[in-house]
Amino acid sequence: MQAVAYGVTDPAYNSEPPFHPDTHFAELPFPEVSTTPNAPYALLRQLFVSLGLDPKRQGTVEWNPLGQLIQPGQTVLLKPNFVTSFNASGQDLFAVVTHPSLLRALVDYAYLALQGKGRIIIADVPQMDCDWEELMRAQRLDAIQAFYASRFRFPIEVHDFRDFAVIDYRKPHVSSNRKPLPGDPAGNVIINLGRRSHFYGLPNENHYGADYNRQETISHHQGETQEYCLSRTMLSADVVISVPKMKTHKKVGVTLNLKGVVGMNTNKNYLIHYRLGTPKTGGDQLPDGQSRMDGALVKAQRWAYDHLLARKTEGGDALYHAALKCYRTALKPFMRLSQGTLMVDNGNWQGNDSAWRMAADLAKILFFADASGQWHTTPQRKVFCVVDGIWGGDRVGPLAPDVRKCGCLVAGSHPFAVDMVTTRLMGFDPRKLRQFDLAFDPAWNFGLGSFEDIEVRHGDCTSPGGEFFDLQRREPHFGFAAHPGWKGHIEI
Repeated sequence: MQAVAYGVTDPAYNSEPPFHPDTHFAELPFPEVSTTPNAPYALLRQLFVSLGLDPKRQGTVEWNPLGQLIQPGQTVLLKPNFVTSFNASGQDLFAVVTHPSLLRALVDYAYLALQGKGRIIIADVPQMDCDWEELMRAQRLDAIQAFYASRFRFPIEVHDFRDFAVIDYRKPHVSSNRKPLPGDPAGNVIINLGRRSHFYGLPNENHYGADYNRQETISHHQGETQEYCLSRTMLSADVVISVPKMKTHKKVGVTLNLKGVVGMNTNKNYLIHYRLGTPKTGGDQLPDGQSRMDGALVKAQRWAYDHLLARKTEGGDALYHAALKCYRTALKPFMRLSQGTLMVDNGNWQGNDSAWRMAADLAKILFFADASGQWHTTPQRKVFCVVDGIWGGDRVGPLAPDVRKCGCLVAGSHPFAVDMVTTRLMGFDPRKLRQFDLAFDPAWNFGLGSFEDIEVRHGDCTSPGGEFFDLQRREPHFGFAAHPGWKGHIEI
């Protein structure tokens, strides 16, 4: 039985770095408290109680809720959602990325379990257009680091493991607008799923990844070569604490713990995001039925990407800029993509048959690949999940969402179970999201046979999974609005 706990509190974050709790709790090894409210900290602590973590010592100075998960001397990775440094909708950034006050609370309890011996790493691999310095100014993780350095002489490591980034995210992401980054100092691990991949046996000529060079994506997904490129530091952690946002997603419906494994991939062009074309032509980039003009413009754009930007040369960039200028000055007043096509282009709709496969493959890696990339039939690392839904993001997620103030946290040790409970709380049916089908596949040892194997805890109440996921019971939910490309397809 996999237990998942959720709770609701005031939908407000603590805004006073380094984000101390607003009450001194007996088990914490420091007396400092915040002068401003920090209700999410207390809620997370209550979820530990609901999950039955170290119950005999709960309420005493010896209470160590993560002690069965984390042992002294281990490496603990906190994996937030740090996908980008801005909300493209113009609304608050913390509808997009994990709030630092949640990371601080988890750092405190991880440190307690480590007994001061080991490593705590906060790391992610954001999108290429994330301005890391701008994100860190918003996060104020430096204040958490300074507190731990001064009080405990314990370093809290913070890393951006990208090997390149866009210089100015407001400009086209051409090669001249990119800068190299150090990447993971421990290097990368290439993992080949081969026949285990959900892409095995599919035609690969239309694959599209995260960058303009499609041939790179295609070269890693052909026949029995189905490869992913992951951070060695992140894959080597003894314990992964995943801290995603409660957020909608344009390609897979929702982005939570499993989709968040994308942020452990150091080369995102290994990740298939969609296939060019429409279902009639073997693709899932767009639905069938687009206008002739939209179809022509999309094809022209892809031709420019394939033949100009994929080169990553000054000449290719210059030709692209010239073609773009010509279009904007001479053709755009008469020929432009419709709003409907713009919203669902790039596989941003419920008919995307590629991105869920990618999420399923990454779930297999999270569970069954070891630090060297070798495959096993039993789980290879300990995982704990806390979904940050104090503020969530709906509609045009994951990069341009509206703020949805829920005041909710969801926690548990099984990523599939936590994601499915969170999806249900958002107001969506997890049965309609294909990446979750894998959870109950008897060919895989994920430890779940059906919804009956999930126990949902809320305060003093416990609901069997069969009841919680019974759509006829109309369990309370937050009524998230789906991405426009998914609207009407995943709601309860």
